[in-house]
Amino acid sequence: MADKLIIVESPAKANTIKKFLGGSTKVVASMGHIRDLPKSKMGIDIEHDFEPQYINIRGKGDLIKTLKKDAKQAKTVYLATDPDREGEAIAWHLATILNDDAKKITRVTFNEITKTAVQKAIKEPRDIDINLVDAQQARRVLDRIVGYKISPVLWKKVKRGLSAGRVQSVAVKLIVDREEEIEKFIPEEYWNIYADLKDEKSKKIFQARFFGKNGKKQEIHSQDETNEILENIKNAKYIVTEVKKGERRRTPAPPFTTSTMQQEASRKLGFTLKKTMSVAQGLYEGVKISGKGTIGLITYMRTDSTRISEEARAAAKEQIVAKYGEKYYENRYYKTGKDAQDAHEGIRPTYINIDPDSIKSELTPDQYKLYRLIYNRFMASQMKPAIYDTMAVNIKANEYDFKANGQNLRFKGFMTLYVEGTDGKEEQEEDMLPELIENQEVKLEKINPKQSFTEPPARYTEASLVKALEEKGIGRPSTYSPTITTILERRYIEKLQKQLHPTELGRIVNKLLIENFSDVINVEFTARIENEFDEIAEGKEEWKKMIREFYGPFEEEVEKVEKELEHVKLVDEVSDVQCEKCGRMMVYKYGRYGKFLACPGFPECRNIKPIVETIDVPCPKCGAKVQVRKTKRRKNYYICENNPKSCDYISWNKPKVGEKWNPEDAADINTKTEKAKKSTKKVTKTTRKTAKNKTAKSVKTSKSKK
Repeated sequence: MADKLIIVESPAKANTIKKFLGGSTKVVASMGHIRDLPKSKMGIDIEHDFEPQYINIRGKGDLIKTLKKDAKQAKTVYLATDPDREGEAIAWHLATILNDDAKKITRVTFNEITKTAVQKAIKEPRDIDINLVDAQQARRVLDRIVGYKISPVLWKKVKRGLSAGRVQSVAVKLIVDREEEIEKFIPEEYWNIYADLKDEKSKKIFQARFFGKNGKKQEIHSQDETNEILENIKNAKYIVTEVKKGERRRTPAPPFTTSTMQQEASRKLGFTLKKTMSVAQGLYEGVKISGKGTIGLITYMRTDSTRISEEARAAAKEQIVAKYGEKYYENRYYKTGKDAQDAHEGIRPTYINIDPDSIKSELTPDQYKLYRLIYNRFMASQMKPAIYDTMAVNIKANEYDFKANGQNLRFKGFMTLYVEGTDGKEEQEEDMLPELIENQEVKLEKINPKQSFTEPPARYTEASLVKALEEKGIGRPSTYSPTITTILERRYIEKLQKQLHPTELGRIVNKLLIENFSDVINVEFTARIENEFDEIAEGKEEWKKMIREFYGPFEEEVEKVEKELEHVKLVDEVSDVQCEKCGRMMVYKYGRYGKFLACPGFPECRNIKPIVETIDVPCPKCGAKVQVRKTKRRKNYYICENNPKSCDYISWNKPKVGEKWNPEDAADINTKTEKAKKSTKKVTKTTRKTAKNKTAKSVKTSKSKK
């Protein structure tokens, strides 16, 4: 009989905690939620003040019996689920089911899975925070009501299998709105004039950019304007009129929150949000390290706080001073955003002395990459800023002004270890200008007029969409990954070369929701609801009151739409590929394995083919087109269209113009491509089977109608 029973969510977490505690303690896993709303119905008793009708999750009967037995035998039960609203709700459901002896069931939380943190938590148990539970219930109930009320409307009026949601539909709206901005965008012409100038003393050539006339900034919109300026400065002397020297400091980014980790892992590692959270979960729950056993390597990965503990701060100082010297360390505090939940720390390594490279061989490649990213980001956050010497120079050519800027990195500081990525174009490092003085003449080497056009806003990537959702107060760290996964699976959007594009289906559903549920599918509404959840968590608002206020107007809206909305006909998107069997233009379809081409003449013509993506760089070996294909695990590779007939080019890396190909680079790719070919055959077979089944159902339905 165990004195203590500790219940956590996952076996990995249980295994890590076991080694920190004595033999009289038993640690078991609930395998996530054990109770939830039923899948077969809404599961909310609207007539009785929106009471949730929770049921035991199917397939967990034996586990529940075991947990009850273990709880009965233990003197004290500790519910050690994750330290957030979802974890608090799981603990509450566990307590409700176990309900053996309320006095012996208690709640413990820890932000990191270390011996110190776990032992401290056991010594400081608390009651379940019902406010946090209610905040989770409010989110679950409201999202269930919205989904179960709007989704049937989409099924009836558009097609079966669609869904709507408070957060997911707003995310789709952002992507559709951005696409419409791009489509409506009209490029505007503008010109820049660059002067390559030479300092006769140092013989160094530097570049100055046209600024304006007589000290006033002037934009150039046409070639005629450009030619006029060029004519007026044809024989001009270039005189330095002002030299300003200064210093620029670049400060490090704060430790990761969930969203910044997702963004940076997307930018730097190419990870999807789902992959990032999966790898982070493993690092948090525990990894087996030689000489240390199974230990959690990072703090809890669902947080929107940048706060770090004093212990971690002290440990970081010790490591930085030892490795880089005192001059690289700076004790830094970061302000958490006003809407952030500050229940626990930012994401950081739990053992500051465990350098990523020291355990590289004991981690999977993905674990190593993400751990290194988290480790370096955290360490850099406690380092001195980078310092640049700067110089800004004004140059006169007759009455026209040119400006030149230069900088030199004097002290790398935190940049020794880590530099934050960006969603836009990477910042170009500027070279230092020569030592120029006022009234000095510099020699014109070359004048370069350059025509450009304004560009539309960039499409969202997973990383930039997360950033936008966070900035607008939509969703919480735990919701971003499942939200984007859902709208991809529903095929409301598709991902092409990391960019998120709305599909025709996504546009139709978005238009329908905006026209008929504008109050719900609204950025401001969704952000306001998130704030209300926060108030419930703080005990400032009663959750059922919030649901009551929402439900009345919403129900009226749903009833009106069901009566008035006409059926929306979906039309397949037509491709520019002609069916070689019957001559019809093929259309885009979606199957289990993604997008493919199909003949619209089905079932008379059953021709289907995969979509072949090509790049604008010719094959480095034979000059033919290069195709982009995927392995079974969805990893891109590049292959000549003539492979294997007359060319054997194949590579993991996208070819570059003028690049020479080494056949040895493809040593391990052929095995994987063979699997990909088998997968393609499987796709074709599955698609044909699906199409055949659909036809059979259609025939059966038509017969029954007759």
